Amino acid sequence: MALQSIAVFSGSNFGFNPAYVEGAQALAREIAQRGLRLVYGGSDKGLMGVMADTVLAEGGEVVGIITQRLFDMGHMHARLTRHEVTVDMRSRKGRMSDCADAFIALPGGLGTFEELFEAATLTQLGEHSKAVACLNIGGFFTPVRSLLDHAVSEGFMKAEHSDMLIFDADPCRLLDTLEQWQAPTVNKWIEPRT
Repeated sequence: MALQSIAVFSGSNFGFNPAYVEGAQALAREIAQRGLRLVYGGSDKGLMGVMADTVLAEGGEVVGIITQRLFDMGHMHARLTRHEVTVDMRSRKGRMSDCADAFIALPGGLGTFEELFEAATLTQLGEHSKAVACLNIGGFFTPVRSLLDHAVSEGFMKAEHSDMLIFDADPCRLLDTLEQWQAPTVNKWIEPRT
């Protein structure tokens, strides 16, 4: 299936390393130039705002999905192509998933990690067949890669499920890999050692 929409999970802060903003801008430009639709959390804050601003500046389409609480706090980006307001975070994530063909995580905090792992879990369980990737700006997600490898070595995850997550620092290469990605065909259960 050709990609049409990419959901991007990212921080509502900028981070301390200027490379995070530069990487978000590079990914956003690549998304817009490929004619892909950006689906994201709807905020104008941090890397979220950087993504939306850059895609819009490149003439791309941006769909923001924001919770009622964050909308009421005035966090919604004012210039989106389209937006939706959801009741809560659970419904927000569901709508983002419904609207996206694949997922990319940028540097962020707890919310970004939670969204990343939920999307990957749903792929692992076969509830959807959507690729999940991390734009590994400045090695930000390298500890996540190590954690997944550790889960495999300790018998909590199959290597096929660890390897299904894409890690790359180059936005162009990352999107190329998403275009070619195939879901693993193994179940998640591991037989205990005897």
